[in-house]
Amino acid sequence: MYHGRFKGSHYEAGFKYGALLKNHGTIINGSPTFTITDELKAFTKSCLPVYREYYPEVLDEIEGMADGQGSPLENIANLLLPMYCFEPDHHCTAFAVADGTNIYLCKNSDFLVSLEKLYMNCLYALSGAYAFNGNTTAFIQIEDGMNENGLAAALTFLYPHIRKPGLNAGMLTRYILEKCATTEDAISALKNLPIASAQTITLADRNGKIAVVECNPAKLEVIRPEPGTHFVAAANCFHSEAMKKYRTPPDVDSWRAEERYETTWNALAQHDGAYSLDFCEDVLSGKYGFICQYDRKTNADTVWSAVYDVKNLRFYRVEGNPSRKPFKADARMKF
Repeated sequence: MYHGRFKGSHYEAGFKYGALLKNHGTIINGSPTFTITDELKAFTKSCLPVYREYYPEVLDEIEGMADGQGSPLENIANLLLPMYCFEPDHHCTAFAVADGTNIYLCKNSDFLVSLEKLYMNCLYALSGAYAFNGNTTAFIQIEDGMNENGLAAALTFLYPHIRKPGLNAGMLTRYILEKCATTEDAISALKNLPIASAQTITLADRNGKIAVVECNPAKLEVIRPEPGTHFVAAANCFHSEAMKKYRTPPDVDSWRAEERYETTWNALAQHDGAYSLDFCEDVLSGKYGFICQYDRKTNADTVWSAVYDVKNLRFYRVEGNPSRKPFKADARMKF
């Protein structure tokens, strides 16, 4: 897992990273997981005005990265903006707990073994934005993290039945971490942003407010803890009644998403009100059922696992599969 620190303006951060890659012989001109087709290029072009209106800062970062690479903007945009909107390639599990004593947001990121050395942990502290610690399988877009306010967010991806010009799952998560201070702020933002892809976003803040937002370009539903419980959970599947018609088709490999969801839900329900750090790590590590026990020979695995201690602004991460490696504290970002 690479570790990056990003400071200054969004453009400066992008330029520095793009130039760094170029100096190491890497010019980005495509994706290792999907083909940049004419359809994707047209979709990217339709998204650019949305980013200019709703999230110009991140577009500045993309432009900076392209300039640092000495490449056209399209080389970076065609990779990042259609991500999550066409191919169901990311598979993750997330949950949040708030039992009156502890508040944790937890995430397993499941993806391709063949690319695991390219994944990144990022410390962002940019001008005009909240600082945050986050993780990504790519760059610029973020898949889970926590910001200086103690707001944590984590995505899971779903099959894209529909798409329209807007922000994709990774950009929505990045937006939340940079611009929102609470779970309610994040929910409000998601209700007002144009959404391009299908996803869940799990949220937790220092007030103990936790929720899962299920959303796609057509609809958004907020799932909060059931009465008398203190947890929410998500995987690569919708569970609210309103979103069920957008569930992943049964013939599409979702990497046992329902089983991962049931493992998480059952463990959290059975231990409701007793959510320690050790317990959360044990759930992510597969000690309560299938969640990360992939056969690496199939090129599938949990490539990182993260626990965000929201109450105490602490970060714990495994760079690899938590059933084989220990969690380690990450104390590099001081708020």
